[in-house]
Amino acid sequence: MINRLIKTHYRIKLSTSFLSIQLDLIVVLCLEQTKQAFLELQGRMIETTSKFKQVQNQIRTKEGEKKRAFLTLEELRQVPDDTNTYKSIGRTFVLEPKSVLMSEQEQKLKDSETAISSLQTSKEYLEKHMSEVENNLRELLQQDPALARQIMSMSVM
Repeated sequence: MINRLIKTHYRIKLSTSFLSIQLDLIVVLCLEQTKQAFLELQGRMIETTSKFKQVQNQIRTKEGEKKRAFLTLEELRQVPDDTNTYKSIGRTFVLEPKSVLMSEQEQKLKDSETAISSLQTSKEYLEKHMSEVENNLRELLQQDPALARQIMSMSVM
């Protein structure tokens, strides 16, 4: 009877340690999956932020082009129609009628406005995407405080 109890005890102990090992393995796998999810979200955040900055720079460039075209157009309107006007091409200046220069500046103005409108739409989309990724990161870190502590303990360079 005692032998049987001892054998049962060892079997229970073995199965308990086996379950413990399985649980440890599951915890490690969950941590690994959480880390992978974090790294994926971090990569998406970096990519989206980069695209966002690029779009902002493009908007700034187009606004400068728009302002330049507007100011040039305003100056051309003040010039009499019979005045010689020149268009710069590289280092040379070519004689062009005032009407041609004005239509070119009007076209540049319209093109810039269209591009700015399109870029604003892209910017809004990227802002929404960034906030989504940010919320996902926040949610992930709230679900796994150990990961949050681990990230906080990393040194930032």
